[in-house]
Amino acid sequence: MIKGFKDFIMRGNVIDLAVAVVIGGAFTALVTAIVTSIINPLIALVYKPDEKTGAIGPTFVGLHGDEVTFPLGGLLTAVISFFAVALVVYLVFVVPMNKWKERQAAKAGVVEEAAKLPTEAELLIQIRDLLEQQGSAPAPATRRSVEPPSPSI
Repeated sequence: MIKGFKDFIMRGNVIDLAVAVVIGGAFTALVTAIVTSIINPLIALVYKPDEKTGAIGPTFVGLHGDEVTFPLGGLLTAVISFFAVALVVYLVFVVPMNKWKERQAAKAGVVEEAAKLPTEAELLIQIRDLLEQQGSAPAPATRRSVEPPSPSI
Protein backbone atom coordinates (compact mmCIF):
# COMPACT_ATOMS: atom_id res chain seq x y z
CA MET A 1 0.00 0.00 0.00
CA ILE A 2 2.85 2.40 0.83
CA LYS A 3 4.59 1.53 -2.44
CA GLY A 4 1.43 2.32 -4.39
CA PHE A 5 1.12 5.68 -2.61
CA LYS A 6 4.79 6.44 -3.32
CA ASP A 7 4.30 5.59 -7.02
CA PHE A 8 1.22 7.83 -7.13
CA ILE A 9 3.04 10.79 -5.53
CA MET A 10 6.13 10.39 -7.71
CA ARG A 11 4.17 10.53 -10.95
CA GLY A 12 4.95 13.65 -12.91
CA ASN A 13 1.36 14.79 -13.27
CA VAL A 14 0.74 14.89 -9.49
CA ILE A 15 3.82 17.04 -8.91
CA ASP A 16 2.88 19.28 -11.85
CA LEU A 17 -0.60 19.66 -10.40
CA ALA A 18 0.78 20.63 -6.99
CA VAL A 19 3.09 23.22 -8.57
CA ALA A 20 0.19 24.59 -10.63
CA VAL A 21 -2.00 25.01 -7.55
CA VAL A 22 0.72 26.85 -5.63
CA ILE A 23 1.62 29.11 -8.57
CA GLY A 24 -2.05 29.70 -9.32
CA GLY A 25 -2.72 30.80 -5.75
CA ALA A 26 0.26 33.16 -5.76
CA PHE A 27 -0.67 34.58 -9.15
CA THR A 28 -4.28 35.08 -8.07
CA ALA A 29 -3.09 37.09 -5.07
CA LEU A 30 -0.89 39.18 -7.38
CA VAL A 31 -3.71 39.89 -9.82
CA THR A 32 -6.10 40.76 -6.98
CA ALA A 33 -3.54 43.22 -5.57
CA ILE A 34 -3.08 44.86 -8.98
CA VAL A 35 -6.82 45.19 -9.53
CA THR A 36 -7.35 46.51 -6.00
CA SER A 37 -4.47 48.99 -6.32
CA ILE A 38 -5.01 50.20 -9.89
CA ILE A 39 -8.39 49.24 -11.35
CA ASN A 40 -10.57 49.99 -8.33
CA PRO A 41 -9.13 53.53 -7.89
CA LEU A 42 -9.79 54.17 -11.59
CA ILE A 43 -13.41 53.13 -11.04
CA ALA A 44 -13.49 55.35 -7.93
CA LEU A 45 -12.67 58.32 -10.19
CA VAL A 46 -16.09 57.82 -11.79
CA TYR A 47 -18.11 56.39 -8.88
CA LYS A 48 -18.01 57.50 -5.27
CA PRO A 49 -17.38 54.62 -2.82
CA ASP A 50 -20.28 53.71 -0.55
CA GLU A 51 -19.74 55.24 2.89
CA LYS A 52 -21.12 52.20 4.75
CA THR A 53 -19.54 49.31 2.85
CA GLY A 54 -16.78 50.99 0.83
CA ALA A 55 -18.13 49.33 -2.33
CA ILE A 56 -17.34 51.17 -5.54
CA GLY A 57 -20.06 51.41 -8.18
CA PRO A 58 -23.26 53.14 -9.17
CA THR A 59 -25.69 53.93 -6.35
CA PHE A 60 -29.47 53.88 -6.72
CA VAL A 61 -32.32 54.57 -4.35
CA GLY A 62 -34.25 51.40 -3.56
CA LEU A 63 -38.00 50.94 -3.14
CA HIS A 64 -37.78 51.57 0.59
CA GLY A 65 -35.72 54.76 0.24
CA ASP A 66 -32.37 53.13 1.06
CA GLU A 67 -29.37 53.64 -1.20
CA VAL A 68 -28.15 50.51 -2.95
CA THR A 69 -24.64 50.33 -4.40
CA PHE A 70 -23.77 47.87 -7.15
CA PRO A 71 -20.15 46.94 -6.35
CA LEU A 72 -18.42 47.03 -9.73
CA GLY A 73 -14.99 46.92 -8.10
CA GLY A 74 -15.46 43.41 -6.74
CA LEU A 75 -16.95 42.21 -10.01
CA LEU A 76 -14.10 43.64 -12.06
CA THR A 77 -11.59 42.13 -9.65
CA ALA A 78 -13.09 38.69 -10.14
CA VAL A 79 -13.38 38.98 -13.95
CA ILE A 80 -9.87 40.33 -14.47
CA SER A 81 -8.42 37.77 -12.05
CA PHE A 82 -10.15 34.93 -13.86
CA PHE A 83 -8.96 35.96 -17.31
CA ALA A 84 -5.43 36.74 -16.13
CA VAL A 85 -5.07 33.39 -14.36
CA ALA A 86 -6.61 31.53 -17.32
CA LEU A 87 -4.21 33.26 -19.72
CA VAL A 88 -1.17 32.44 -17.60
CA VAL A 89 -2.24 28.82 -17.14
CA TYR A 90 -2.75 28.53 -20.91
CA LEU A 91 0.60 30.13 -21.79
CA VAL A 92 2.66 28.47 -19.05
CA PHE A 93 1.12 25.00 -18.96
CA VAL A 94 -1.10 24.19 -21.95
CA VAL A 95 1.00 25.59 -24.82
CA PRO A 96 4.31 24.04 -23.67
CA MET A 97 2.60 20.70 -22.93
CA ASN A 98 1.03 20.61 -26.41
CA LYS A 99 4.39 21.40 -28.04
CA TRP A 100 6.08 18.75 -25.94
CA LYS A 101 3.45 16.18 -26.98
CA GLU A 102 3.93 17.14 -30.65
CA ARG A 103 7.71 16.68 -30.34
CA GLN A 104 7.23 13.32 -28.61
CA ALA A 105 4.85 12.19 -31.36
CA ALA A 106 7.30 13.34 -34.05
CA LYS A 107 10.16 11.44 -32.35
CA ALA A 108 7.98 8.32 -32.21
CA GLY A 109 7.17 8.68 -35.90
CA VAL A 110 3.49 9.27 -35.37
CA VAL A 111 2.22 11.71 -37.95
CA GLU A 112 -1.30 12.96 -37.55
CA GLU A 113 -2.77 13.82 -40.88
CA ALA A 114 -6.37 14.74 -40.89
CA ALA A 115 -7.97 12.90 -43.75
CA LYS A 116 -9.60 15.56 -45.86
CA LEU A 117 -12.95 14.29 -46.95
CA PRO A 118 -14.11 15.34 -50.39
CA THR A 119 -16.96 17.76 -50.66
CA GLU A 120 -20.32 16.80 -52.11
CA ALA A 121 -19.50 18.62 -55.34
CA GLU A 122 -16.19 16.76 -55.67
CA LEU A 123 -17.95 13.44 -55.13
CA LEU A 124 -20.52 14.24 -57.80
CA ILE A 125 -17.77 15.18 -60.25
CA GLN A 126 -15.98 11.90 -59.54
CA ILE A 127 -19.20 9.93 -60.11
CA ARG A 128 -19.83 11.78 -63.38
CA ASP A 129 -16.27 11.10 -64.58
CA LEU A 130 -16.55 7.40 -63.69
CA LEU A 131 -19.84 7.10 -65.56
CA GLU A 132 -18.31 8.78 -68.61
CA GLN A 133 -15.32 6.40 -68.49
CA GLN A 134 -17.64 3.42 -68.40
CA GLY A 135 -19.55 4.76 -71.40
CA SER A 136 -22.82 4.64 -69.58
CA ALA A 137 -23.24 8.31 -68.97
CA PRO A 138 -26.91 9.12 -69.18
CA ALA A 139 -28.04 11.67 -71.69
CA PRO A 140 -28.88 15.03 -70.28
CA ALA A 141 -32.26 14.93 -68.66
CA THR A 142 -35.06 16.41 -70.72
CA ARG A 143 -38.50 17.14 -69.52
CA ARG A 144 -41.25 15.08 -71.01
CA SER A 145 -44.80 15.37 -70.10
CA VAL A 146 -46.03 12.18 -68.61
CA GLU A 147 -49.74 11.71 -68.40
CA PRO A 148 -51.04 9.75 -65.51
CA PRO A 149 -52.55 6.40 -66.39
CA SER A 150 -56.24 6.48 -66.93
CA PRO A 151 -58.21 4.69 -64.28
CA SER A 152 -59.71 1.44 -65.45
CA ILE A 153 -63.32 0.90 -64.77
